[in-house]
Amino acid sequence: MATGTQRLVWQRGLLFEGEDSRHFRLPISGDPEIDGAKPSDLLPLSLAACLAYDVVVVLKKKRQQLDTLTVVVESEQQDLPPGRFLRIVLAFEVTGVIERPAADRALELALKNCPVRASLSPDVEVVTSIAVR
Repeated sequence: MATGTQRLVWQRGLLFEGEDSRHFRLPISGDPEIDGAKPSDLLPLSLAACLAYDVVVVLKKKRQQLDTLTVVVESEQQDLPPGRFLRIVLAFEVTGVIERPAADRALELALKNCPVRASLSPDVEVVTSIAVR
């Protein structure tokens, strides 16, 4: 079983400092006037990063020449508290010398193996696409 320890330390107002299991620190702010990542943006970004990681690994294993990978993420939340996520749309774009079936398979495997996706409620609709340029 894999384990990890993260920390969150209140700084002031609605500013916190998050620390991941590798001791990387990140400002997190619930106040748009204070620099820091918006807390609710971190969930869709974590999903995008988790999926992108696997896409890169699979494409490399398939000996595809990946030059760039970008993910545009759009999320939809309920208007009323607690503002639960309803839908997360992830549009992947890869460039390089990449065969279309390899890109499709990489995303398919990423969706299957991503722990962030597996941890989301089944009620959260996750829509993905991958474009090869």
